[in-house]
Amino acid sequence: MTGDDSRHLPLEDIHTAAGARFGAFAGWSMPLTYPAGVMKEHLHARELAGLFDISHMKLFEVSGPQAVALLNRACPLDAGALEISQSKLTFFLNEAGGILDDLIVTRLGADRFMVVANAGNAVADEKHLRELAANFDVKVEPLDRVFLAIQGPEAWAVLSRAGIETGSLLFMHGVEPRKNWFMSRSGYTGEDGFEIGLPEADARDLVAKLLEDERVLWIGLAARDSLRLEAGLCLHGQDITPETDPAAAALMWAIPKDIRASGAFIGADALRAAVERGPAQKRVGLKPEGRQPVRAGAALFDADGNPAGHVTSGGFGPSAGHPVAMGYVAASLAKPGTRVFADVRGTKIPVDISSLPFTPHRYRKG
Repeated sequence: MTGDDSRHLPLEDIHTAAGARFGAFAGWSMPLTYPAGVMKEHLHARELAGLFDISHMKLFEVSGPQAVALLNRACPLDAGALEISQSKLTFFLNEAGGILDDLIVTRLGADRFMVVANAGNAVADEKHLRELAANFDVKVEPLDRVFLAIQGPEAWAVLSRAGIETGSLLFMHGVEPRKNWFMSRSGYTGEDGFEIGLPEADARDLVAKLLEDERVLWIGLAARDSLRLEAGLCLHGQDITPETDPAAAALMWAIPKDIRASGAFIGADALRAAVERGPAQKRVGLKPEGRQPVRAGAALFDADGNPAGHVTSGGFGPSAGHPVAMGYVAASLAKPGTRVFADVRGTKIPVDISSLPFTPHRYRKG
């Protein structure tokens, strides 16, 4: 059980009634699994529609005449180039170019943006953004919302049956379909999926409607982790931290070329220097041989027994049908097919560098 200092989800009673087993994550008491169990939950999200309570994540509205200028300073982003309703993966970086958090920023209007931040960093992110905002004509407003994700090939159909049309919403876009609602289409599972931030009363009605549909199953944090790991997606605090920069993390694709060259974001000079030098280590997919999962924290060695890197996330991939992992290896080893060895309780397990994702993405892009 979690300590009393954990924060509790607004819909905790619904999860308890659904038989959730809770555990601590990022300061919250979160459903880890439901009675179906992690394997069934994982496969259900890939095959039908999984419902996730992600209310531990934080929504901020950034608005005002200098909203674009603030975001361009805070993130390696060209906020002014985003179309209305377009979403973009970006980061808060420190002066050394390290990743304080990864975020999704959506443009809601000419000078209004939605920022979605990770649970573990929500307090620090708000403080960081408010300190920067002091120099800009802008308002930073944390929103009090339940945040739900519905993911999987049937997600759109399930929402449609519940009276929510998604047809005009493209991948990596977000809109406000109703008052105080925010709906995006991104998907931390690699499947087509939607995220909906909405007031608690509305959320209770929506959840009840969704759960009437036999295609919908609650999915806990354990399966959320195996789903995103198969999809090759990073978890902040594990695969990316303030000690890793976007070049080492293989996330430079998220930074537009002109911003890389001339953006005035925090950490710009350090990041340019890191790109010029070339990262010493790179984030890669890791495929352990056999059936034994290799977990976060395991040390990696090259064929001669020299230290080669470390594992940042690992487990079994139910859809892949084999263990999957991610981690950092020396740049010289970061080619798919290269073999390294993981130390698992004193045993050296062969691990092959693998391209990501392990399970193909099935986002609906058009």
